[in-house]
Amino acid sequence: MKDPESGTISRTDGERIAYLKRSGSAPGIVWLGGFKSEMTATKATALDAWAARHDHAYVRFDYFGHGGSSGTFRNGTITRWRDDALAVLDKLTSGPQILVGSSMGAWLALLVALARPERTVGLLLIAPATDFTEALLWNRLDSDARRDILDKGEWLRPSLYDPIPYPITRILIEDGRKHLLLDGVIVLHCPVRIVQGLADPDVPYEHAMKLVAVLGPDTQITLVKNGDHRLSKPHEIELIEGVLSNLITGRHA
Repeated sequence: MKDPESGTISRTDGERIAYLKRSGSAPGIVWLGGFKSEMTATKATALDAWAARHDHAYVRFDYFGHGGSSGTFRNGTITRWRDDALAVLDKLTSGPQILVGSSMGAWLALLVALARPERTVGLLLIAPATDFTEALLWNRLDSDARRDILDKGEWLRPSLYDPIPYPITRILIEDGRKHLLLDGVIVLHCPVRIVQGLADPDVPYEHAMKLVAVLGPDTQITLVKNGDHRLSKPHEIELIEGVLSNLITGRHA
């Protein structure tokens, strides 16, 4: 299998976004990773192999402050990372695209689809952490954590996936409030497919069902018994690939 092209694109403020790009047929696929994840992670890499086998264009990238991109993670915001994704879509892709978003990347994929409806022909959302800064972070924090965020500017959140705690900053929480989606109808004119684990400790399946409720009629959710947040076991990745394949096939039926 031929290796994808690697490179960086420049943002207007001089920061650089690292990417891996594979050429292929339409629709192209754009991978949007999760909070503190990188484009070389398991699902992103598995879908690159899938795209290569099926001759689909595929782009994955690291947000500002993630992986091979420049910037400091604690300075990142939803606006910043959404704009990184828009820059990748605009500069590295052409024609119709399917956005595949995991966790936070699912929220960003929705925001990108709303900003570029003419380019987005489908969404595949994995453990979608829509509105996570408010619904899954701020609303669950105790008074001490909230006080640290408000008074010190950040709180260090222990992680199940990293020995180093994640900084949850005041700017992340406040900026996230500009992009909340679950309180109103999300008007999209493309199919949306969701894969959600029933044993997800970070994004409960009830949260995913709130998203289903505000999306359009061409929305389907697949629930995975015993599936955790990562959904990275071989059979789970195979399921995700199958959903993606059906999403693409359905466009040409």
